[in-house]
Amino acid sequence: MVSWIISRLVVLIFGTLYPAYYSYKAVKSKDIKEYVKWMMYWIIFALFTTAETFTDIFLCWFPFYYELKIAFVAWLLSPYTKGSSLLYRKFVHPTLSSKEKEIDDCLVQAKDRSYDALVHFGKRGLNVAATAAVMAASKGQGALSERLRSFSMQDLTTIRGDGAPASSGPPPPGAGRASGKHSQPKMSRSASESAGSSVCTCCSTCRTQKGTA
Repeated sequence: MVSWIISRLVVLIFGTLYPAYYSYKAVKSKDIKEYVKWMMYWIIFALFTTAETFTDIFLCWFPFYYELKIAFVAWLLSPYTKGSSLLYRKFVHPTLSSKEKEIDDCLVQAKDRSYDALVHFGKRGLNVAATAAVMAASKGQGALSERLRSFSMQDLTTIRGDGAPASSGPPPPGAGRASGKHSQPKMSRSASESAGSSVCTCCSTCRTQKGTA
C-alpha cells in the first residue's frame, strides 16, 4: 500500500507536473529542440499510462513492481539516459511510420461509423420520444372523453333545474277565457253603477230646482 502511494505521487509530480512545466517553457521560448524533446516524452508517457492501466491489474503482485515504475519514470526524465528520446527513436517512430497509413484509415472509418451511429441513435431517440408523446396525448384525450361521457342527460337536467329558477311559461288556453268571462261582468256592473248614480244625482238636482221654483 505504501509503495503504491509513493509510486502514484512520483508519477504525478515528476512524471506529469514537472514535464508539463518544462513543456510550457519550451512553447514560450519557441525552442524547437526542447519542443521536440518534450513532445517525444509525452508520446512515450501516453503509452506508459495506457500500459500501466493493465499492468496494475495483472502485475501488481510482482515483487518490486511499484519500485520499478518509479525507476522507469526517472529513467525517462533523466537528462543523462534520455530514456524517452531513446524509446521514441528506436521503437515508436519506426513502428508508427510503417503503420501510419493503416492507422489513419482505421481512424477515418471509426470516425465515419461513430458519426453514422450517432445519427442513427439520435433518430431512434427522436422517434421514441415522439411515440411516447403521442401515446401520452392519446391517453389523456381518451380519459377526458370518458369523463365527459360519464355525465348523462339526466344529470345535466338535474344540475340545470337545481341551479336556475323555474321559468314562467305561457298560461293554459282555458285560463285566459275564464279570466275574461269573470272580468267582463265586473266591468259592466261598475259601469252601470256609475251610470245609475249619475242619473240619480241629476234627477234629484232637477227636482230640487223645480221645488224651489
